[in-house]
Amino acid sequence: MKWKTIEQTVWERLAEEKRPIVLYGMGDGADKILRQFARFGIEASGVFASDEFVRGHSFAGFPVQTLAQTVETFGEDLVIVLSFASQRPEVLEKIYQLDARFDLVAPDVPVAGDGLFDRAFAGAHTAELDTVAELLADARSRQVLDAMLCFKLTGKIQYLRDGENDKVEAFTNILKPREDEHFVDLGAYNGDTIRELLSYTQGRFSSITALEPDRRNYRKLKAFTDDLAGPVHLEQAGAWEQDCVLTFAAKAGRNSRLSDKGVETTMRAVDCVLQGDPCTLLKMDVEGAEREALAGAAQTIARWKPRLNIACYHRNEDLFALPLQVHALCPDYALYLRHHPYVPAWDVNLYARPKNEIGAGNP
Repeated sequence: MKWKTIEQTVWERLAEEKRPIVLYGMGDGADKILRQFARFGIEASGVFASDEFVRGHSFAGFPVQTLAQTVETFGEDLVIVLSFASQRPEVLEKIYQLDARFDLVAPDVPVAGDGLFDRAFAGAHTAELDTVAELLADARSRQVLDAMLCFKLTGKIQYLRDGENDKVEAFTNILKPREDEHFVDLGAYNGDTIRELLSYTQGRFSSITALEPDRRNYRKLKAFTDDLAGPVHLEQAGAWEQDCVLTFAAKAGRNSRLSDKGVETTMRAVDCVLQGDPCTLLKMDVEGAEREALAGAAQTIARWKPRLNIACYHRNEDLFALPLQVHALCPDYALYLRHHPYVPAWDVNLYARPKNEIGAGNP
């Protein structure tokens, strides 16, 4: 696979760079990148943002400029370090235009957990990655795996585009939603995935069970599902390997982590929620707790073999640890990997369905 031939990582390249290095974007992603800059002895020269966000702000000791001001200051021969994430088509197009005009990289920093997916990490887990490549059910999945690994090592967004598929492809060719689904949604947010599912089933379903820990998101989820015609069970809770109460730092969403002080959150195991009831399609996007959520759904997976849609990008180890965990839980699954339009390598999903459901002409 091509990722094994990468000779220089993005961090190594930036450490040797003599041209001005400017960050595009502010916030948590930029903070994480700057911490790695300090570790590797990389010096930033400035920060810029989209014109509409430049209002006299400063970030990391730099005045936040527009792109035009940045070019006026440093010239065209500079390196842009993308420091935020987006899936919005108009933002992606702007990023692609910058990539065509400048030397642009998007260093990979994990959403959850510590450390980097660098040369040492990849080398330490080559055996697991090779095993996953062999387990994947189609050539496209292996191409996606290789492209995501190349991106993580180099920060070059062309690899993201090489490994990109529209989400419609995954729903149409892999998940194939039916009108009789017993759908379980972990990390249901405001109901966006439920909406997506129902768009393929003419709004029909057998049951929906959804967990969402964030209070504001839960209110939106409930307001949406109140109008659905069918049995819906909602819980304001996170997904875990067992029923319990955990304390998270007082931050929301992607910044949440276990802590001694913070917000107490009810956590549920799918097996305890369903208590043997059917599940035909199971989705989880739980901000880095996918391994625990899978463990908490082990009985459901063994009994019902639901098709799976699992976020596979929050932690450095997700690309190999989650496929291997699913395979261990149910060797009868065919495993697929897809990356949907997003910069950086977010919205990488592991899809699975029983091998006996695969017929002629299917991937």
